[in-house]
Amino acid sequence: DVQLQASGGGLVQAGGSLRLSCAASGFTFDDYAIGWFRQVPGKEREGVSCISGSDGSTYYVDSVKGRFTISSDNAKNTVYLQMNSLKPEDTGVYYCAAIGGFVLPIAVCTTQGFYYGMDYRGKGTLVTVSS
Repeated sequence: DVQLQASGGGLVQAGGSLRLSCAASGFTFDDYAIGWFRQVPGKEREGVSCISGSDGSTYYVDSVKGRFTISSDNAKNTVYLQMNSLKPEDTGVYYCAAIGGFVLPIAVCTTQGFYYGMDYRGKGTLVTVSS
């Protein structure tokens, strides 16, 4: 049974930190590109950060550069999103998703609607940053 499970969301004050986890079962990340996407009511789902499981290359949307770090532990089949210096505008539901093959992280994160065509998509985890 193939699953992606996102976790780690919560309520945090501005300036705080959270670490999101995206755990996979039924497949391995080595041959997949993984993305973290954020959904805010009234806005399009946005690619926040993406990583290639095969070569570790990464992409970050400008608004999170220097604050968020994406990493992959292939032994644990888990991708993490370390979020530091959180801002109220980081609030949203965060989803992780995976697509097989070598796909550039920038393409995964920035192609409009790409998320909906990815091979595996997990349920989201809510991040709320209070001011």
